[in-house]
Amino acid sequence: MSTLFIADLHLDASRPRITELFEKYLASDEVRQADALYILGDLVEAWIGDDDDAELPARIAAATRAVRDAGVPVYFMVGNRDFLLGEAFAERAGLTLLDDGVVHDVQGRPTLLMHGDVLCTDDTAYQAVRRQVRTPEWAAQILAMPLEARRAFAAKARADSKAHTGSTMESIMDVNADAVAAALRGAGVTRLIHGHTHRPAIHCLEVDGKPTERIVLGDWYEHGSVLRVDDRGNVELRGLAVG
Repeated sequence: MSTLFIADLHLDASRPRITELFEKYLASDEVRQADALYILGDLVEAWIGDDDDAELPARIAAATRAVRDAGVPVYFMVGNRDFLLGEAFAERAGLTLLDDGVVHDVQGRPTLLMHGDVLCTDDTAYQAVRRQVRTPEWAAQILAMPLEARRAFAAKARADSKAHTGSTMESIMDVNADAVAAALRGAGVTRLIHGHTHRPAIHCLEVDGKPTERIVLGDWYEHGSVLRVDDRGNVELRGLAVG
């Protein structure tokens, strides 16, 4: 038995092979026989609301609900691309929504789960935008717009994000070591799993004299990426080939 983690799939109609890989993986024996599947944010490139009538959300919902119907809990935490995803879609897709920064028992070890963007405190411009768009007032204003207007808004937001990424030093967009230490300290745990930075790795560090572990999930732009934690506590971070 094992617990599985994925993040940063950025599913989009323009990248059909990655969507097919997602569907294939969720139909696999590894997923259907797991203890749980966690999706830690940025499942899609842009989420414009639970009422989106495009094909992609329907395919996602069918894939995740099939996992839940097979008896495997599917936990979902929003990221910076899909933070408008709400209870209506979660119900349809069989998802259990998680707050960012929750602690779950992962194969016997308390583990802090985050999307990861709040840890990138050196990117002050991003953090300012994040604070603005995460207010209920902002969400209500966007969701009141017609679907086509929301699609146009999302396209502009993606373009702005790419421009920011291209003009910002990579080190600024990575996590801040003090923010990581504070998160682990505040949660009272010695392991953190997150995504967002697209830099898959297992980092061993020390916080307040204790050995700790930070596991970063990979993205799904060119191939898949999954973290598997088995019932003996073994950790495997690996890629999934397309095709």
